[in-house]
Amino acid sequence: MVIKKKTTTRAIQKVMSDPRLFFKNFIKIIDNNGDSVPFVMNPEQQQFTNTMEKYNVILKGRQIGFTTWSLAYMLYSAITKPDTSYMIMTQHNKVTQSLLRKIKKMYKSLPLDNPKFDYLFPKLELSNRDEIYMSNGSRIMVATAGGEDSISGNTFELIHFSEMAKYPVEAQEELIATAIPALAKNPNSKIIIESTAMGYNYYQELFMKAYRGNGSVWKAHFYSWLAEAYSKQFKHSFDEAENWYRLNNKGARMSKDDLEHDEEILFNKYGANYRQLMYRRYYIKSNSLEKFMREFPTTPDEAFSESNKSVFDTKKIIERLQNASDPFPYTTIQNDLTNDLRPYLGKSLFVYHLPKKGQKMYAGVDVASGSGGDNDNSTMSVFNEDGQQMASFYANDVPVYEFAKVVNDIGRFFNYVFICVERNSLGLPLLERLRKEYNYMNLLKQKVFNEKGKKKMQLGFQTTAVTKPIMVNDLKESFELNMINIECVQTLEEMKIFQEDSNGKMGNKRGVGKHDDLVISTAMACQAMKQGKYYVDI
Repeated sequence: MVIKKKTTTRAIQKVMSDPRLFFKNFIKIIDNNGDSVPFVMNPEQQQFTNTMEKYNVILKGRQIGFTTWSLAYMLYSAITKPDTSYMIMTQHNKVTQSLLRKIKKMYKSLPLDNPKFDYLFPKLELSNRDEIYMSNGSRIMVATAGGEDSISGNTFELIHFSEMAKYPVEAQEELIATAIPALAKNPNSKIIIESTAMGYNYYQELFMKAYRGNGSVWKAHFYSWLAEAYSKQFKHSFDEAENWYRLNNKGARMSKDDLEHDEEILFNKYGANYRQLMYRRYYIKSNSLEKFMREFPTTPDEAFSESNKSVFDTKKIIERLQNASDPFPYTTIQNDLTNDLRPYLGKSLFVYHLPKKGQKMYAGVDVASGSGGDNDNSTMSVFNEDGQQMASFYANDVPVYEFAKVVNDIGRFFNYVFICVERNSLGLPLLERLRKEYNYMNLLKQKVFNEKGKKKMQLGFQTTAVTKPIMVNDLKESFELNMINIECVQTLEEMKIFQEDSNGKMGNKRGVGKHDDLVISTAMACQAMKQGKYYVDI
């Protein structure tokens, strides 16, 4: 709807009650050609407007227009809702000031001098480096992450954290914790977090939990590089890429016969067209595949991948993440488990398949202190003799004596599973409890030499500078050659950040909440399968 010269009160009311119509009729933006044009939302902006909830976290490709949308939405809301406050935060002061100039330009684009409409728009009473304040009592603030606290003591209708992945890592979680209580106590107040990917941080964890649907209060919104908006907004770049392709292919345009393996997947599975694929190939030639996946992701897992750093094949991990089975819901199998295991089901214990009678099972166990906080998890990974993952357990607040009971109960449920326990440190007391207190006999034994050079068998797997690379390589081979099928999403996430440093030491990427305990327990399970023994009858 566009307001005509003979404007009716009803038409104006309709425009003022619909942000889409308000944008189109009153707000002008600078497009990619440098022209001032009415702000017409692209399909992805419209979709977000229709589906946003109270807590929203967006992962997107580069320059899809959500910052522009947010500024326009704040301006619309501030004008139509007196005495309300809004804030947008960015990663750098220069970006912050750029957005402030942008919203001031949007305000000036309003028909303020048109007597038919000027009464609709409150006057600016204050305009400085931090905010604009209107005569109706509404204001729009800007702030920079890591700067002064602009949230505490205020009440906001909308808070937008722009490019959060670029904020200081230590500030990301604290900002969210501060923002939630600062929201106005009404059903319309919202928080929007949006960013392109920048590796592993709090933003990544927040988005992936919401995206995977792990009981998060946040709603995940993902917009890939195949979004409809790019076909128009990147028209010049796409034209440039097509010209480059034709120059290097005797004037011919890309066809199905020209597609490489990964391009065939994008074409057949994700619906990419030849024009998009020519742009992708052009971008990768001038930059890198890793940068393209981060700036223009096809899937969230691709956006956060660090393919040149992980010990394991990142492409393989991403493929598995997209096809992993969901664990059984609590109500489906609660009656099959012991009373002691039921409280863990769906929280720490995840069962993907039930055991078949007479089928041998193999498991790996990594033991932590159980002291909670940001400390390591105690983990258990269970596979059947064919390499299919059956279950996983991980928790960091279960003490060793309690974890021993958990391992015993899980082990007996899965056909008296053959267990390989990492015996280092806290693994020893767990092994002792399993054998002496629970009389668990189906435990891996490792052959070692004593001080006198005599061979002896000891319970568990001793991880050393010599055995750890072998253990990890066995897991890598089993996973990448499809000899095991991992279902646990958390295990796969840990595998993505399991790295080898310049000194040859292997482990998780450093940082709060970044663990490798499930990687270790899965590697232990591979050692159990490698031995292939069973000391009990089933």
